[in-house]
Amino acid sequence: MATSTTPPPPSTSAARAHSFNAAAAQYAANRPTYPPALFSAIEDLAGRSLTGSRVVDVGAGTGIATTLLRDRGADVLAVEPGDGMSAHFRLAHPGIALVRGDGNALPLADACADFVTYAQAWHWTDPARALPEAFRVLRPGGALALWWNRDAADIPWIAAQAERIKRHYGDGIIVQQDAVASMPIPSTNAPTPPDYARRVVRWSRRVPLGTHLANLASHSIFLVNGTARSTAFLTEERDHLLRTFPDGHVDEVYDVDLLLTVAP
Repeated sequence: MATSTTPPPPSTSAARAHSFNAAAAQYAANRPTYPPALFSAIEDLAGRSLTGSRVVDVGAGTGIATTLLRDRGADVLAVEPGDGMSAHFRLAHPGIALVRGDGNALPLADACADFVTYAQAWHWTDPARALPEAFRVLRPGGALALWWNRDAADIPWIAAQAERIKRHYGDGIIVQQDAVASMPIPSTNAPTPPDYARRVVRWSRRVPLGTHLANLASHSIFLVNGTARSTAFLTEERDHLLRTFPDGHVDEVYDVDLLLTVAP
């Protein structure tokens, strides 16, 4: 068996956050999108339409969520800190404005947005700084929306794969899953965490096995631990998955976990 039983040394959150810059094209080509029902849920919980709204999409990455927000009719401004991700975004989406920055210190004026959104990105912030910044940028009654695509853990093959990844990489595969379960609490000198609403949207996609493996390989735990270790895992994982999906197409199932709070 090629899979190592010795977990790799722990990697820092900063290293994992920056790891995507070298894999921006792989990320854009293979990561899952988000279903229309998610954006309907955002509008429902916020009590306002995305159409015509000014949306600041923070941690925009390669623009997966940004383009969907634009297609929903929003006037979107993307904010992205990474060199590689920003370069890919500008090449792929020249018609969407992008500024360099991160959620801890948004390079934006006060009260300039109807929505501030984080797709798969809030866990890379310092909530004690990012939460007040989001509320500063939001207009009164505007909404902060955070969401994550999570693998549906109740699907047997997904649970089995997660266990294999954990054995190979250790507990480091979990990237602040607790941040999805509740609004991260700022430090005691920051504003009291707001009330928020939560909605979970299940959806699925059917993709070639190669796409599924490339999606896995675009996650930070794979990116920071070296090609050899990742290749060893992915080679074995291909064999595991072909036993479940002999036609070479994988039925991925996701739960989009949405948190939304409205600014006073």
